[in-house]
Amino acid sequence: MTDPPAVPAADATAAGERRTLDAFLDGYRDAVVRKTTGLSDADGRRHLVASATTVSGLIKHLRWVEYGWFDQLLTQRAEDHRRSHDRNWEFEVGADEALPTLVDEYQRQCEHSRRVVARYPLDHEVAHRRLGRVSLRWIYVHLIEETARHCGQIDILREQLDGATGF
Repeated sequence: MTDPPAVPAADATAAGERRTLDAFLDGYRDAVVRKTTGLSDADGRRHLVASATTVSGLIKHLRWVEYGWFDQLLTQRAEDHRRSHDRNWEFEVGADEALPTLVDEYQRQCEHSRRVVARYPLDHEVAHRRLGRVSLRWIYVHLIEETARHCGQIDILREQLDGATGF
């Protein structure tokens, strides 16, 4: 893996709030993708921990996280970020779901998310069925946390697979 900037948002250290949030989220999105580079589809499916967690399953889940929070909730097409499928399905990788395809779908969803959030100010609020009202700012922070946490899981799985480490 290549050496990225020391901080995901190194180019936004003196930037405004929106640019900083975008930079941190994009930094972790990019790290997630970088951590899959060079992995075979078989390695992406390998179960290395007691749970059903795999690299491919985490990528699939992150795609749905982006969709649920930004595309579904923020645009108010639903009262929360739930999906019509069982949550466990997001981590299960079907025979027809190759790692490169999952990564491509994730990247396309991230690009769509960028277009969606650009239409709203950070203070824009939407109703969430369980949480009450949440702002775009809150959703950004949550997505940074969620993406960073799963990025760390992918990092550990990658190290177990082939010893590759780094951001």
